[in-house]
Amino acid sequence: MDTSQNTALTRALTELPGPLPARGVIQVVIRHADRFTVVGNDLAQHPGLSTTAVGFAVRIQSLPQGTEVGVKALAARFPEGEKLIAAALRELEAHGYLQRARTRLPNGRIVTRTVFCNQPAALLRPRGAAALPQQAPVAPQVTAPVPAPAPALAPAPARGPALAPAPKPEHHAPEAPAPQAPAPEAPVPQGHASFVPLVPPPTAPKPPRPPLPRPRELTPELERISAALLSDLHHHSPEFTLSEEHVHRLVPGVAAWLERDTHPDTIRHALTTNAPEPVKYPYQFVKHRLTALLPPPPHRTTVTPFQTCDGCERAFRAPTPGHCRDCRTGHAHEDQQAAA
Repeated sequence: MDTSQNTALTRALTELPGPLPARGVIQVVIRHADRFTVVGNDLAQHPGLSTTAVGFAVRIQSLPQGTEVGVKALAARFPEGEKLIAAALRELEAHGYLQRARTRLPNGRIVTRTVFCNQPAALLRPRGAAALPQQAPVAPQVTAPVPAPAPALAPAPARGPALAPAPKPEHHAPEAPAPQAPAPEAPVPQGHASFVPLVPPPTAPKPPRPPLPRPRELTPELERISAALLSDLHHHSPEFTLSEEHVHRLVPGVAAWLERDTHPDTIRHALTTNAPEPVKYPYQFVKHRLTALLPPPPHRTTVTPFQTCDGCERAFRAPTPGHCRDCRTGHAHEDQQAAA
């Protein structure tokens, strides 16, 4: 079997025009007659996509409309694992080839619709420029039938004067632009361009990140505990080794957590648990978690203290010392009797 394949390949090489290159790949191109997918070089040679992402883009592009292309669906169809597939889909989504958006169906159900575009850069062009090449073939189709009715109608005016055929071309001339009236609407229905605005351009500005939380008052005690907690992170996880400057910048964020009655062990657990491997930028990662996972301020309730009654020595709640309610009622009754 291998010998026949090698012989066929050798015969194909001899049929290639021109001298063969001394090094590098030699392309033996056999034209496809059926079951093929056209893949552009902008995808096949994309400098920002990994080989895995390009491969899954080609696989998704070759699937028919309506095929499930979620992570689990692709993992069931192909040998790659879910993590590798999810990373490839994120790459395609970041470069505009893939878009996943939640859509409400007419029956009220909300589904996730996946849209794949083989040329995302073309979606950013003005619609008028993209529509002109598609409107060009429409014009000949409308004007071509115009001369055809003329001979069919010619026998009817042949009975009358020669002036009768003259109005016919003039009558059909204004009708020729009439079929072109819907031409501006052609770009709207074709291609389902409703998702075009949802693809952000590569140069779109990103929203600013929220600032690092700060305490109401950074006391020396809070600063000392926060710096010690940040400097000690590498003992619990070696990947969280922070420089002295980074510790100084992150101290207000940890102090804001401590000000909200958060235990240092809870802060350490929130910063280092379920971290990616490896943590390439520990300062940015710790800053993000201090900002995104900031707990709410504690809800403090005012508790009225206990007091000892000056009359009966019973315990009662009151903001200041004095008499309990029974003693106050008794003294008021005695004062009324004395006044009578």
